[in-house]
Amino acid sequence: MQDQPRYEAYRRSAFFEDGRAARPPVEGTVARGTLDDTGPFHTGKAGGQYVRTSPVPPTAAVLARGRERFDVFCAPCHDRTGAGGGMIVERGFRRPPSFHIDRLREAADGYFVEVIAQGFGVMPSYAAQVPPADRWAIVAYVRALQLSQHAPVAVLSAEDRARLGGRR
Repeated sequence: MQDQPRYEAYRRSAFFEDGRAARPPVEGTVARGTLDDTGPFHTGKAGGQYVRTSPVPPTAAVLARGRERFDVFCAPCHDRTGAGGGMIVERGFRRPPSFHIDRLREAADGYFVEVIAQGFGVMPSYAAQVPPADRWAIVAYVRALQLSQHAPVAVLSAEDRARLGGRR
């Protein structure tokens, strides 16, 4: 097995049209150690401060992706509504915070990105499982969950306000 047919680096090849045995890297390939993952898109921070609003617009596609990723990675602990009563709580583990508390409703979007990437308290880092674009999509979905529970009446249409019948 140690003497198998193979090409030596920088030798000619009759197999490939260009005559080279060494193949060029696939377009878009990033060499190990050269990816700049220190920018706001990756860390959620700019100039040492959390990015207040997401650089990713909350389109329907982004929200759908955020919901999908949230259901996979976040719902087991935070439950599907973000209230913090996920399956782990039913199994006796510590209850995570609800996304509907004032502190988290007022938190910058970059804060959530950092927590997903770095972890917080007993929550582990999900940097290896959730790429940066999906982190921002999850944040957009968390914001939608928060709005679903705390939407101000003033943003509703006149028809929807009438259906509320004076409830706040």
